[in-house]
Amino acid sequence: MRRPQVAVLLAAALATAGCAPPRSGSLGPAPTAAPPSAAPTPSIPVTGGTTVGPGPATSSPGPAPATSSPTSAPTATVTLELWFVRDGRLAPTRRTRPGTPATSRLALTELAVGPTAAESSAGLTTLVPGGTEPVGVAGGVATVRLGAAAAATRRLREAQVVWTLTQFPTVRQVRFDPPGADGPVDRGDYADLLPPVVVTNPVIGQRITSPLTVTGTADVFEATVSVRLLDAGGREIATTFTTASCGSGCRGDYRTALGWRVAAEQRGVLEVYEVSAHDGSRINVVQVPVTLVPGRG
Repeated sequence: MRRPQVAVLLAAALATAGCAPPRSGSLGPAPTAAPPSAAPTPSIPVTGGTTVGPGPATSSPGPAPATSSPTSAPTATVTLELWFVRDGRLAPTRRTRPGTPATSRLALTELAVGPTAAESSAGLTTLVPGGTEPVGVAGGVATVRLGAAAAATRRLREAQVVWTLTQFPTVRQVRFDPPGADGPVDRGDYADLLPPVVVTNPVIGQRITSPLTVTGTADVFEATVSVRLLDAGGREIATTFTTASCGSGCRGDYRTALGWRVAAEQRGVLEVYEVSAHDGSRINVVQVPVTLVPGRG
């Protein structure tokens, strides 16, 4: 009778074990893939200019796991097109600065700080005073509070702000506070403040190699834009011409390549101009001081 009793006891024990929950029951089933992380923080564009003030505060993520050789992420940069003033007309240049979500604020700060020493030597100045700051952007319209400055220069000062801020895809127009015009304004409202020839590349002080791409806009006779490059001794080392997409009463874009050679790094000057229809002289000349770097021609 002992063996039947043992068999009965073993069967009962097995039945009890079969009804018990698995050991992992309190933690859920073992994962078959890495668990999804929390929703990522949206990336903030650096070059898009979608924010005109300090970015919103965000909660700090948890501490990163310790590593034996931690590395820091590279610092992003932003390149801004800034419109200054030369001879009473608008003139562009560029700046590269550490990245920030507040690109509009950064651009206005750079306008107020003014040109570099090299840009000042080339005739650039600014009429935008300190205290000029963005208020906000809504529906493609940026509201800007202008700092105090002479009323006589207000329109040219506004043009600097409008042409600078509308480089950003989120800004199509600018409204000034206090208002200086009826409703918001755009680039077209200040197009008469552009010189006949505008050079957007290269910019003052840029180090250039051959071939050089020259770009800009022009409103010149028969849309013909002439270009030449001078070395440190003032000798012409390259020349070419191109046609803008519109001319003789309308403004068009132009783009051309210029090949040249120098034996050593040196200062140079790029000249972009119009040839006079009356006497063949160079008129509406824009000079861009550059640094010539040897390379293939």
